[in-house]
Amino acid sequence: MAHFAKLDNNNIVTQVVVVSNNVATDESAGISFLKNLYNEPNSIWKQTSYNTRDGVHTLGGTPLRKNYAGKGYTYDESRNAFIPPQNHSSWTLNETTCQWEAPVAYPDDGKRYNWNEDNQSWDLIE
Repeated sequence: MAHFAKLDNNNIVTQVVVVSNNVATDESAGISFLKNLYNEPNSIWKQTSYNTRDGVHTLGGTPLRKNYAGKGYTYDESRNAFIPPQNHSSWTLNETTCQWEAPVAYPDDGKRYNWNEDNQSWDLIE
């Protein structure tokens, strides 16, 4: 199955749909099908890969657009990547993975933490 993300005029993903590989033989065929299906000839669609995260295809295939698109993600044309929303203003975009990273690494002790934006630290969940 092929997955496609619909973009608004600001390149924000508004929905993700699945199209049969028999129909979406390539990206342009899938886009044409969706424009006709929804009767929206000017809509903007980009193919996304369910198996792509952090610029890696989890099944060993070719990664597509850095990350699987989700509602609210941004499609960055210059990076040809889907980027998740930035949840915290202090986090920076990793150019390789197109994921947001905290200024302090997540603790590697097997415990669960939440990010504290005010203190710029990870707070233990008790």
